[in-house]
Amino acid sequence: MQAFLDLNKDSRWMEAIKSKLDIVGESVPPGAHIVYLDYPVHGNIGDLLIMKGTEAYFKAKGIRVRKRFSYLNFRMGTRIPSSWIIVCHGGGNFGDLYPYYQKFRETLVQRYPRHRIVILPQTIYFRDPEEQRRSLKLFGRHADLHLYVRDEGSYRAAKSEIANVTLAPDMAHELYPLKAAPPGSGKRLALVRTDGEGNSWDLERSLVLSCDTRTDWPDLFGAWDRLLLGIVVRAHSLDRRCYNLLPIRRLWYFLSDLYVRRAVRLFDSYDHILTSRLHGHILSCLMGKPNRLMDNSYGKNSSYYRQWIYRLEEACDVGNSGNHAGDLHSQSS
Repeated sequence: MQAFLDLNKDSRWMEAIKSKLDIVGESVPPGAHIVYLDYPVHGNIGDLLIMKGTEAYFKAKGIRVRKRFSYLNFRMGTRIPSSWIIVCHGGGNFGDLYPYYQKFRETLVQRYPRHRIVILPQTIYFRDPEEQRRSLKLFGRHADLHLYVRDEGSYRAAKSEIANVTLAPDMAHELYPLKAAPPGSGKRLALVRTDGEGNSWDLERSLVLSCDTRTDWPDLFGAWDRLLLGIVVRAHSLDRRCYNLLPIRRLWYFLSDLYVRRAVRLFDSYDHILTSRLHGHILSCLMGKPNRLMDNSYGKNSSYYRQWIYRLEEACDVGNSGNHAGDLHSQSS
């Protein structure tokens, strides 16, 4: 794999991508009072990185988060002052691949027609074109909806039905830079998806098998972690029934910090990262780790790379896997 070039040079590109998040300020201005909805309560490190980046952005811009809710404990119809902006978590679950989250957002725009609603950077993917049209039309009927998307394909899909659509990078970029240990071990890590977004890595099989370790985000969670996660999920559901009187969010934020640090420590033990996780790639770049990116099942990784990370082409060795990734740039060492 290609080694990182001069980090002083490369940091300019990462800083440039981070600065593009300032565009969120057009709909969520500094000092705004907001409600942050749909923060993730699960063990996907990528979503937790997005959440940490989002909270860092709020802090940096002086945005006042008056309330925070996950989809598990938010009560539709909760009274929200009309001057508060409703801000929804970003990520890659806008579509019919994760219908619960999409239904949550659809219900939200129907129940709060007079509020400004902002959806932070998402990738849009629907398997069913009719469902895509129906859902986007519903969002388009809201008078003050602002949708941020992470790639050109998502932008084209949404712009046909929604007035306020804006391209922006993933919120995890707000975490740049993350400290990393100096290279030296020469070890390689393969972080390969094993869930429904997984893609065949036949084209990268020799590279994957040559890595010292092959893993995925769920492998960072032992039996005790899974038990604790289950308790936290049930506690959020109980909090909804208790009218949000339980201090469960603070506990979850504490635990999620631990899990993110665990991922950072894992990456710190390797000099090169091969991954089909978009946030495996983003975390590598946040830490200045040379890495190679394979695509996921529907082209999310390649679309994101083409939109943003191409500027890191000289610093990251980015490969391709599967039919969707044919346009990813690559350099040989």
